[in-house]
Formats: sequence, structure tokens, C-alpha cells
Amino acid sequence: MFDKFALVITLIGALNWGLVGIFRFDLVSLITGGGGVPAPDNMFARIIYTVVALAGVWCISLLFRDNTEVFPAESN
Repeated sequence: MFDKFALVITLIGALNWGLVGIFRFDLVSLITGGGGVPAPDNMFARIIYTVVALAGVWCISLLFRDNTEVFPAESN
């Protein structure tokens, strides 16, 4: 369950960075009252960015897990 939550948060963060990179529009800043422009002094936005970063770090562990634990081979 936590893996899926972390993956969703990471994807949302990736989409936000895509908006920043392509359109110079920061959706997190807009939601937190920064007007849609990158606002590094907005404390609530910085908290959201930190949660996204932690979720991304957690998702690194998904690369190194053994998938047989999650999807055991069917025995006949």
C-alpha cells in the first residue's frame, strides 16, 4: 500500500516538474498560494516538495526488490 502511495506522489511530482520545465508553471506553488510561479520561500510548498522527494527516494527501493515475493509463481 505504501509503495503505491509513494509511486503516485512521485508521479505527481514528476508531472509538476514537467510543467515547470516546459511552461515555467508550478502547480504546487499555485495550490499553496504562490500564484503558479516557483516560490522557494513558500513553507507549505517546500513541505510538499520534501514529501515528493521522500517518496522518490522510497521508490528507488522498488528497483531492487525481488518481484517473486509480490507475485509468487503459480504452482500446479
